[in-house]
Amino acid sequence: MIASVRGRVAAVRLDAAVLVTGGVGLLVHATPAVLAGLREGQDAELATSMVVREDSLTLYGFADDDERSVFEMLQTVTGVGPRLALAMLAVHDPDGLRAAVAGEDLVALCRVPGIGRKGAQRLVLELGDRLGPPRGDAPVAPATVPLPAAEAGGGPVVEALVGLGWSARAAADAVAAVQPADGEVETRDVAGVLRDALRHLGRGR
Repeated sequence: MIASVRGRVAAVRLDAAVLVTGGVGLLVHATPAVLAGLREGQDAELATSMVVREDSLTLYGFADDDERSVFEMLQTVTGVGPRLALAMLAVHDPDGLRAAVAGEDLVALCRVPGIGRKGAQRLVLELGDRLGPPRGDAPVAPATVPLPAAEAGGGPVVEALVGLGWSARAAADAVAAVQPADGEVETRDVAGVLRDALRHLGRGR
């Protein structure tokens, strides 16, 4: 298992980053909040979890060991794979998930695309108290990643939302709803637009 990766950030996308270590570029999938803290050309270190399938080896990156542990714990629930676990961490931070499970907050859990009421109930039942209580750590605000004016239509953000499980129409409507009325999208940041769109989609569930 690759427990962590440290190297130069060669590229940052909305759903993954490429870190070069030992002359090898590793594609690491991560949440928008984690990716927003990376800068091309700078060194970074991520806690990682490797998911092995018959036809693929996929690396997932996290801000710290706690986030990685929650990601791996979520996958012990029936029907939860790595993509859904990552989507859960994109919508809720680890403490948010702990609070939702401990408080049996099905509404909060259903804000994640791909999780309906039955899935939320399964999460509460199968996880029980294994995630532990919320730790109460104050979240660190992610760094800003400028959204180029050429991407004012929100195309990359829509693609990221679709990758997290929403339909293209719902994703496009959410991005349109959270963009400024004056169209000055270039002053926004990618992670900010994505977080606002996730909140907007969550309110509609």
